[in-house]
Amino acid sequence: MFLFGPIGPTELLLILLLVVIIFGARRLPELGKGLGEGIRNFKKGFSTKEPEEKKPDSEKTAPPDKK
Repeated sequence: MFLFGPIGPTELLLILLLVVIIFGARRLPELGKGLGEGIRNFKKGFSTKEPEEKKPDSEKTAPPDKK
């Protein structure tokens, strides 16, 4: 039973242990929050489309007045 491919529960536990050792337990919530905000902003950037630039009304040419 391969839930995450060839990585088993022992390997996941070892990776988690190394992350805690490298970053420390106090910084993990900050890292998780920053990672979550980054992913959220990335998704929001792709989901919102920028409106096309429109010319202001003053640039439109009006027909000349004939007198």
